Amino acid sequence: QVHLVESRGGLVQPGGSLRLSCATSGTIFSRYTMGWYRQAPGKQRELVATLTTGGSTYYTDSVKGRFTISRDNAKNTVYLQMLSLKPEDTAVYYCNAPSGRTGPGLWAWGQGTQVTVSS
Repeated sequence: QVHLVESRGGLVQPGGSLRLSCATSGTIFSRYTMGWYRQAPGKQRELVATLTTGGSTYYTDSVKGRFTISRDNAKNTVYLQMLSLKPEDTAVYYCNAPSGRTGPGLWAWGQGTQVTVSS
């Protein structure tokens, strides 16, 4: 069984930055494209970014130029560096391996981590 554990998020002022991490266990992490998703209140979960095993990335338009996804296969961990945060980035953030590269997550979701952008 795959376990996904996201790091603590937090409250950040607009324009601020935050780095999320997600530790994975129970699978051969290096074989999978990894992604970050988020779910804002009253909205469906959306895919934010992905990183393939070969290093190709995908970002949803609203975060391009501000967010960077990276991974450390030795630590079975995926990261999301978030810069220039906006109130609309407020959401619960989750990691997972997207099906079909940009689809829904393959594995059971972790607990997620709350990111709140507010002054």
